[in-house]
Amino acid sequence: MSLKDLFTPQDTVFFNLFEEQAEIAREASGQLIGIFEDYTNVEAKYRALKDVEHKGDAATHRAFDELNRTFITPLEPEEISRLVSSMDNVVDFIDEGARLLLTYDIKQPDHFMLDFAKCIHQAAHEIQIGVGCLRTLKEPEVIKGCCIEINRLENVADELLTAALKNLFKSTDPIEIIKFKDIYEHFEAAADACEEVANVLSAILIRHS
Repeated sequence: MSLKDLFTPQDTVFFNLFEEQAEIAREASGQLIGIFEDYTNVEAKYRALKDVEHKGDAATHRAFDELNRTFITPLEPEEISRLVSSMDNVVDFIDEGARLLLTYDIKQPDHFMLDFAKCIHQAAHEIQIGVGCLRTLKEPEVIKGCCIEINRLENVADELLTAALKNLFKSTDPIEIIKFKDIYEHFEAAADACEEVANVLSAILIRHS
């Protein structure tokens, strides 16, 4: 990197990486829906999802590398770090929840898992829209709307978890309860991570508008 590059805000680089991460989150959540809508060849589908998670890790590492070597950034370094980390967490929790399907040898998921996947996918879609507006910050109302919707979806995920656990505890099989509860909680954590992205977007909007 030249001295000129060092002192020039890397707007394009960072925003490209933000948008890449948002797309990866949307892709991962879409693949999760695919697993539950057609619960066959789960191991192969999980491998495809894992490939997406690896792409997310690579984008995250590139973003932190840029942050470490860029003198002037388009947003506050703390904002960049939080945004990058929270989007990475969305994908990580999706991946971990899907992995548990294999670890626990889940023969047949229930409708709550598909409902979680759809909720996360909708939130990831809103993240993608909101992050896409960061480049210019000329559409603050769009970003605000995305954040409101993501917060609503996180509340939906909380309600899903309550309903799923209530139904699960009707079971007399303690092993099944442990397995399903763990999977539910990973997907609810993915929704929480989406809400953290919304919180970061809201903070950026307040600081820079």
